This record gives sequence, C-alpha cells and structure tokens, in this order.
Amino acid sequence: MRDKIILKGMRFYGYHGVLPEEQRLGQQFEVDLELLTDLKPAGESDDLVRSVSYADVFDTVEQVITGPPCRLLEAVAENISRRVLQQYPAVQEVKVAVKKPGAPIRGNFCYMAVEISRRRGSGA
Repeated sequence: MRDKIILKGMRFYGYHGVLPEEQRLGQQFEVDLELLTDLKPAGESDDLVRSVSYADVFDTVEQVITGPPCRLLEAVAENISRRVLQQYPAVQEVKVAVKKPGAPIRGNFCYMAVEISRRRGSGA
C-alpha cells in the first residue's frame, strides 16, 4: 500500500528542549506527517468516515507539541507517532518529522530535525 495522507508544515509553539531557557521561554516547532492508509474506500465512496480526518490529526499533533515538555525532539516524535497510531486505527504507518527552526546553535541553518517512521504492530 502506498496511499498516504500528508500534513506538511504544521506550526506550533512549544516548550521542548534540553536547555532550561527552551523549556521556560518556548519556541516554534514545525511538524510534517505522512500517514500510510488505504484511501481507496474513501475515494470510491467520497465519505470522510472511510478515511482519516486530517483536521483531527492536526489537533492530535497540536496537543503533543503544546503539551508537557520533552527534552529531546526524538521523544516528541515518538509521542506523536504513538498517539496517531493509537487514535487512528486506519493508519498502518506514520512518518513524523519534527523541526526546530530556532534551535540554540550558533550558525546559519533552516532548522534542526528528527524524522522517524513507525508501523502498527511494531511496538509503537
């Protein structure tokens, strides 16, 4: 199955980071998701009930980013993948990229990020 729902460039303000200032002041985070799911039933029926609501998934990601702080982006990505797989049974696999455009690193860059893929039934 290669069908997917893509949510790209979701932006939220959160308090994740290793440094105390990051957890106190917060910063912008950007998240991209790819949800692997069978879209044929939704495409044939034109019925949202047979798909995954990206508005609902957006809310799920927002809850993680704006929720309790994590020190590592890796933990944030794991929390997102776990919640998506728990809350949306039609999703068979999720790819999560969490980007930190304001990482406290000297130098010029667009963002620092982690990207993970988790599959249903593999302990996610």
